[in-house]
Amino acid sequence: MSKTALCVRHRAKPGHRDDVRRVWEQYVKPRASRNPAHEAYFFCFDDEDPDVVIAFQLLSSSEAVESFMPGDWYPQYLDQVGEHIQEPPRITRASPLWIKHDDPVTRSK
Repeated sequence: MSKTALCVRHRAKPGHRDDVRRVWEQYVKPRASRNPAHEAYFFCFDDEDPDVVIAFQLLSSSEAVESFMPGDWYPQYLDQVGEHIQEPPRITRASPLWIKHDDPVTRSK
């Protein structure tokens, strides 16, 4: 399996988690939504820490990760989100060994 999973963890400045979400919605969400290489994307608020945002992503390949970020939008995103986070994001790459995929469209066929 050549897919790549990413887990991105942001620690927002106290009270800035919604600002991180706003910046993410402006820059990342529309691009990930249009990107066929993003097979799954979960943008989550940590239930136990009011300042943490976690994004889980499944991409079709490791090359898809690299090709998603070029362009002038990514530095702009980093600049704007940087105003609302305490530290650089913690990014973990992983190689999926098993994936459960529940797609009602393909399940009914």
